[in-house]
Amino acid sequence: MNGVKVLLASNSPRRRELLGMVLRRFEIARSKEVDETWPDGMAAAEVPVYLSKLKADAYKDDINDDELIITADTVVIDGGTILGKPRGRDEAIAMLRRLSGHTHTVVTGVSLTMSDRSESFAESTEVTFCPLSEQEIEQYVDLYRPFDKAGAYGIQEWIGAIGISGINGCYYNVMGLPLHALYMSLRRFFIN
Repeated sequence: MNGVKVLLASNSPRRRELLGMVLRRFEIARSKEVDETWPDGMAAAEVPVYLSKLKADAYKDDINDDELIITADTVVIDGGTILGKPRGRDEAIAMLRRLSGHTHTVVTGVSLTMSDRSESFAESTEVTFCPLSEQEIEQYVDLYRPFDKAGAYGIQEWIGAIGISGINGCYYNVMGLPLHALYMSLRRFFIN
């Protein structure tokens, strides 16, 4: 990666923190508005890669030859339905009620884009919640206000500590960036 300037195109403080665990030097790309809608009938598991590519396309004309843009999108999928970011308290509570006592899937799509090439991949993690009480759900929503999080929760927060009984896959993926898969993808990207 010598001589390559890495830019993370994300407003998420969690993604910034996570990428800092893998790369010592990177910058935050200026924000661009992207209409994050996907085609009707698209399988839920395909949506994150589609959205990460859509985000990357917004930067395609602005990328210098020595720049790499990293874009990502994370979704929570329960029973084939995508649970996005809740629009408020009631929706956050409803999402957590739905996830309580069940296993769902978190999928993150990541795109690595330079002026002459790009690569995208997805990582999936299964997350199991134990049954949560109404009091636990409301307390979490009121204290942590998880309105910027897909599925209305952060695994690294209180609800993850007390409510998640198991995961199958990458923990960091549930936070929003699958670090091992990203590192391996970066290695391939620059070796090839």
